[in-house]
Amino acid sequence: MTTQYDVLGIGNAIVDVLSKVDDQFLLTNQIPKGSMQIIDEDTARHLYSTMGAAIEISGGSAANTAVGVAQLGGKAAFFGKIKTDQLGDVFRHDITASGVAFPTKDATGGPETARSFILVTPDGERTMNTFLGACVEFGPDDIDVETVKASKVTYMEGFLWDPEQAKQAFVKAAQIARVANRDVSLSLSDSFCVDRHRDSFLELVKRDIDILFANEDEIKSLYQVDTFDAALQAVRQDCKIAALTRSSAGSVIVSPNDIHIVEAEKVDLLVDTTGAGDLFAAGFLTAYTQDKDLVSCAQLGAMAAAEVISHIGARPQADLKELAQAKGLL
Repeated sequence: MTTQYDVLGIGNAIVDVLSKVDDQFLLTNQIPKGSMQIIDEDTARHLYSTMGAAIEISGGSAANTAVGVAQLGGKAAFFGKIKTDQLGDVFRHDITASGVAFPTKDATGGPETARSFILVTPDGERTMNTFLGACVEFGPDDIDVETVKASKVTYMEGFLWDPEQAKQAFVKAAQIARVANRDVSLSLSDSFCVDRHRDSFLELVKRDIDILFANEDEIKSLYQVDTFDAALQAVRQDCKIAALTRSSAGSVIVSPNDIHIVEAEKVDLLVDTTGAGDLFAAGFLTAYTQDKDLVSCAQLGAMAAAEVISHIGARPQADLKELAQAKGLL
């Protein structure tokens, strides 16, 4: 069967709502400055109605990766749950306008579309408040079998491993991909997420994962070891490829027979690390689906990550494809 997509992302469909606020706004709403917290629907509605002007962008980790793939010239699709409401319309319009196929049907009942309020104070500090909403309704029935079969790589964010029905959905997608002889990829997403699900993550990695993405803290947490080298030696026994990122120290790409150390792309000014891992995965998987060698995959990932950390927000502002072509990476 021929492929229609290079990368299918599966993850939380969240609208990022970015707004500039003053410190008094945080005090009035009893929001600890610089914090990242989960909020309920009533709080989400209140913040949305009182925060003033905002920029609204489709977000979520795997969604960011899918958009990165599309901006690099790859063919991308995304599964994630939204509701038929105002922000659901924003999400669907934005992600499809970015060139990503989004076949998941809207929820017509239940919680509203997820949103993450990213409040930026005059000193540049970011305070995040996330309402997960319709995300938690994503389940096995939302897996479109033909899209999975038609995707070279199915990629999931670890955050989706929290709700049980979302976990079942990804296991279903992985099995479909396996039968279709496609690759399955996972991003561990967050070391606290790994702590919550270590045993089931390890089982998944050993059974279903071809390409694993993790940073240094996440991979050490997964294997409960004190050193990066010990984690590296452990993961190379469990999956075909592990792409391990180490911030300014670059990345280490591990396979059973090889270890490649790849430098980070130089950045003049680090502004905001949000989305760095998402865009690294986008670059890596774009190159991978074009049959590039592993070093080239990591170099394209590093370039995409460097662009996104040079400004606020998890979406590239430069033309990634042009940048990559100028550097001879595509």
